[in-house]
Amino acid sequence: MRGLLPARKRAFLLLVITAIAVAINTPIILMVLNSFQTTEQMLMSKSVLPSEYTVANYGFLIARTSYLRFFSNSVLIAAVSTILTIVAAAFAGYALSRYRTKPITLYSRILLMVQMFPIIMAIIPLFVLFRKLGLIDNPLSVIIIYATVHLPFATWMFKAFFDTIPRELEEAALVDGCSRLEAFFRIVLPLSGPGIAAVAIFSSLFSYNEFFVASIFLRTEAQMPIPVGVQMFMQQYATDWGSLMAAATLTMVPTFIFFMFAQKYMVHGGLAGGVKG
Repeated sequence: MRGLLPARKRAFLLLVITAIAVAINTPIILMVLNSFQTTEQMLMSKSVLPSEYTVANYGFLIARTSYLRFFSNSVLIAAVSTILTIVAAAFAGYALSRYRTKPITLYSRILLMVQMFPIIMAIIPLFVLFRKLGLIDNPLSVIIIYATVHLPFATWMFKAFFDTIPRELEEAALVDGCSRLEAFFRIVLPLSGPGIAAVAIFSSLFSYNEFFVASIFLRTEAQMPIPVGVQMFMQQYATDWGSLMAAATLTMVPTFIFFMFAQKYMVHGGLAGGVKG
C-alpha cells in the first residue's frame, strides 16, 4: 500500500498539471484547430471547434501572400541582432568580470540604469535620427535598436557566466604564451557555451516577436517582419480570420521547436543572470 501511494500521488499531480496546461493553452489550441477551416466556416459555425478541416488557408498564405518574405525578414533581423548582441555583450561581460577599476564600476552602474530605461521614450528621437540617416524602412534600424535594448541584460548574463570560470585557467594560458585576447577566445569563450546559448535564445526570441518598434521603422510590405505583416489580414471592415489563424500557427511553429531544444539553456541562463558578483 505504501508503494502505491507515491505512484497515485504522481499520477494525480500529472493529471492536475496537464489540466492546468490545457486550460492555459486553450486559446493556442483553438487557434491551431481553427486554422484548418475557412473564414466563412468560422462565421457560420456555432461551435468553437471545426466541423470540417481544410488546408486552404495554408495554401492561400504561401501562394498568394507575402508571408514567406515576412518570415525571411524576421529571421534576418533576429539573427543579425542576436549576433551583434553576443559579440558586444561577451567583451563587455568579460571586462566586468575580470577588471575591477573605477571606470568599469561606473560602466556597470550605467548599464543598470540603461536597462531600466523604457525604449518607448526614445522612439521619436530615434525616428528623427534614422530618417536623417536614411534608415527608415531599413532592417538595419530595428537591428541596431534590438541589439542596444538587449545589451545590458546580455552583458550581466555573460558576466555571471564568466564569474564561474576559474581565473587560474586563463593564468595558465598566459604562462604558456597566450595573450589576454587569445586566452579569452581559446579558454573563456568555449567554456561559456551555455551562456552564449542563453543570450542567443532570449535575444532571438525577443527580436522575432517584437512588434512596436518594427511597426514604426519598417513601413513597406517588402521590409515587414511577421508581427507587422500579419496585421495586413485585419482590414477596416473585415478580417480574414482563416489566413490570420494559419499565419499565427506557422509563426508559432519555429518558436515552439526552438523552445523544445533550448528550454534547459533558458533555465540555466535565467538562473545565472540573477547572480551578481
